[in-house]
Amino acid sequence: MTVSASSDRLLSETANLPARRVIDLRRGGHALGGSYLYEGDALITGWHSHDVHQIEYALHGVVEVETDSAHYLLPPQQAAWIPAGLEHQAVMNPDVKTVAVMFDPVLITDGGDRARILAVSPLIREMMIYALRWPIERAPGAAAEDDIADGFFKTMAALVCEALDHEAPLSLPTSDHPIVAAALDYTKQHLDTATAEEVSRAVSVSERTLRRLFADTLGLPWRTYLLHARMLRAMALLAAPAQSVQETATAVGFDSVSSFTRAFAQFCGETPSAYRKRVADSD
Repeated sequence: MTVSASSDRLLSETANLPARRVIDLRRGGHALGGSYLYEGDALITGWHSHDVHQIEYALHGVVEVETDSAHYLLPPQQAAWIPAGLEHQAVMNPDVKTVAVMFDPVLITDGGDRARILAVSPLIREMMIYALRWPIERAPGAAAEDDIADGFFKTMAALVCEALDHEAPLSLPTSDHPIVAAALDYTKQHLDTATAEEVSRAVSVSERTLRRLFADTLGLPWRTYLLHARMLRAMALLAAPAQSVQETATAVGFDSVSSFTRAFAQFCGETPSAYRKRVADSD
């Protein structure tokens, strides 16, 4: 079975799970590490967790990762860290291609208990691609080959441990408060037109109550959430080959390209045009 075919089966099985479950990606094996490649159509995996740590790198396209506490955007050239045992679901957007590397928890003992988006080094990126030599579902091979694989994943695990200290601010908070959750959902669905007045009316509270609830439950103003949601959506849109900066600015609620460019550069550290070119050059 090819690596991509193996990953397709793993993800399709996960998507059909009736409830949240722990997935044994090693299928009873004892490999210290392994990999899989996903390349295909849009997919929602469903809620699950792994018995191993996972770092996933977006080679092309955009992946979204949702946990009980946050919603993460994984754009091209970034990696998502998902520690063992963390319940999550992933949304594979159309035309996405990702490579994931899995580690036995003994290799990374302080993986934390939350997901993170990481700006990984070119070395880690190349090692992730090379790791496709050893699929996570592989059967035990010759002793010499297994020793090479174990040594490779031990080395890579050490590099990933260092990368965990370099987190990118590419997540949005979530909430189990019914009013706040409804306000978050309405805001994300109306990024081009949303105002505090409209959101308050949609969730049947006053603007003052909306501001208080956001401060009490999320620790940030609604306007800050709106800006971050707009920037994350813009990053996802700009990853599409035919998407223009003008179209993106309009889609996320900016009246002018110049104001959008200033906001995007402040949030991402580069202009929309530079970001779009960098993402295109990585394909």
